[in-house]
Amino acid sequence: MSSLDPVAVFRTEAAECLETIEAGLLDLTHQLDDKDLVDAVFRGLHTLKGSGSMFGFDALAAFTHHCETAFDRVRKGEVPATAELVAAVLAAQDHMRALVDQPDADHGDTGHKLLAQLQAAVGENAQAPAVAAPAAAAASAKKTTTWRIRFSLPSNAMANGTNPLGLLDELRDLGECSIRANTAAIPPLDELVPTELYVSWDVLLTSEQDRSAIDDVFIFVMDDMELDVQQIAAPSAQAVEPAAAVVAAPAAALPVAPPVSNPAFKPVEAVPAKKEAAAVADHRQAKATENVRVPAERLDELMDRVGELVIAQSRLSQLASASTDIALRSVSEEIERLSGELRDTMMVLRMVPVATLFSRFRRLVHDLARETGKVIELVTEGESTEVDKTVIERLADPLVHLVRNSIDHGLETPEDRLAAGKLEAGTVTLSARQAGGEVIISIKDDGRGINRERVRAKAESSGLISPGQPLSDSELLQLIFAPGFSTAAAITNLSGRGVGMDVVKKTVEALRGSIDIESLPGQGSEVSLRIPLTLAIIDGLLVRVGSGRYVIPLSAVEECLELSLEEDLRSRGRSFISLRDSLVPFLRLRDLFRTGTKPDVHQKVVVISTGTERVGLVVDQIIGDHQTVIKSMSKLHNDVATFSGATILGDGSVALILDVGHLVAAGQQQEAQMRVAG
Repeated sequence: MSSLDPVAVFRTEAAECLETIEAGLLDLTHQLDDKDLVDAVFRGLHTLKGSGSMFGFDALAAFTHHCETAFDRVRKGEVPATAELVAAVLAAQDHMRALVDQPDADHGDTGHKLLAQLQAAVGENAQAPAVAAPAAAAASAKKTTTWRIRFSLPSNAMANGTNPLGLLDELRDLGECSIRANTAAIPPLDELVPTELYVSWDVLLTSEQDRSAIDDVFIFVMDDMELDVQQIAAPSAQAVEPAAAVVAAPAAALPVAPPVSNPAFKPVEAVPAKKEAAAVADHRQAKATENVRVPAERLDELMDRVGELVIAQSRLSQLASASTDIALRSVSEEIERLSGELRDTMMVLRMVPVATLFSRFRRLVHDLARETGKVIELVTEGESTEVDKTVIERLADPLVHLVRNSIDHGLETPEDRLAAGKLEAGTVTLSARQAGGEVIISIKDDGRGINRERVRAKAESSGLISPGQPLSDSELLQLIFAPGFSTAAAITNLSGRGVGMDVVKKTVEALRGSIDIESLPGQGSEVSLRIPLTLAIIDGLLVRVGSGRYVIPLSAVEECLELSLEEDLRSRGRSFISLRDSLVPFLRLRDLFRTGTKPDVHQKVVVISTGTERVGLVVDQIIGDHQTVIKSMSKLHNDVATFSGATILGDGSVALILDVGHLVAAGQQQEAQMRVAG
């Protein structure tokens, strides 16, 4: 059984810690006087520094120490929190991430430049409270508390990279302390395992810090250790001096002695303190058991196995339906129920809230606001909407392009917005909502909107359309997704090269999704991405066209109708059916796929929709619902837009999955041609 790499575990924990620090810094930009946010950022930096030192990331620990010191000064009121300080630590955080990912790489003088920027941000107001400092120091010197700290680490702590001496050094930094090592648990030499830890510690700490500072020392190992912290009576002068003498001694030379009776160690309200410590320990233990960290590769592998199980179950169901054996049918139904529940459970495991995607854009918007000089407010909605993790990963880059485009092309400068009667701050809204088997993610801004004249002029000059070619408003706006298309007057760091929007469209189409765009001059634009909830297994409607079988995603199916041979002959030339006082265009899949077969006597029309548009698909037979394990098409079929994938049926044959968006577009085009001809 393979064990986890401690360094890999640290990198994962460090990434989460950096995300927490970044979120705290971004919140702090809007509430510079929020002491809780300052404390949260300080704790994050302190944790990152301490854990980095434990796992041998010395460069990271040394660099982070300077940022931690800066926020410690803010926390103590020596300097105020400023936008410049937040920006400096945000920039420093990027360097910390690089030190985590590539600790041995040559990062040049980046660290020195960032530290100079940090010093300038802190130094501007460093002397502000200097006048009151002596009096404050004198007052705070009298407010010391003595704590008794008993802790023991798990036996494999050192093997996992935890250095107990580092923890003891951090306790010494908090104030005067005496440390006793308890060695009663050390076994005889012939039974001793060199990599295991047998020693626990008893510490008497006199400090001006509160209980939270002590918890910060152990925050990275809190879940696995035993920790008991009790507040005791303030020590007398005679009791403090021996403690100070012990602090001066090297850690290796500390005396090892059993606990002794000492008036200074007499607990004050010991029972409540023990109850509180036990409650905290129980809470942390419960939190640790609520979540299990699993590599994404294992989930993908498990998803593949579930897909194979669904195919095997389909095969079993087909055999059972052709058999008269009651026992076989009973087992088949039971397997079908269990595989369905397993599939649903697996799909839930792969789902993650879209908040994990939206949270990445807070930093992007903050940096772009500083770069462009625009005042930008980011609003997120529907963050609890869940999407397949694979979809989340592949949507990250397209959304970056869309957000940058909204800020660069859409939002005006503060002066232009005020002149237009708008608020100085422009708003970019990221929202997500579920609609059937799709999730709709939209990027909306309240800027100037898309200039249609410039889009047409650019498209004509680029040869995308012929001069004067009639286009609907939707078709005109879709031109911005053409390769190399850009209406920017000049190339900037944000845009202007025409690279990005075509990548957005290709990525969304590769996810079997579609893009809608709306824009009102002077009011803003909205780009909506319609993406399937999952890319692995879907419920489908299995149909037959000629001798071939096809799957229509069940989430897009509205209803099914019967189309007799007489009605089919009557509708030749117009391809419309009347459905509750509305005309719905339909496509004859038999003609589209050129099956060369005669239509069945009783054909069926499957009405599908994407949003507000509906199209009927004429098929020969509706076989029934089918759990569809999606397999990607080969590279030879990448240009076949009619199909989005394939699946394996129970008898081992292959059925193609229809691309609903493409078929609806084909139906719209057919309807437009019929109107022109009419």
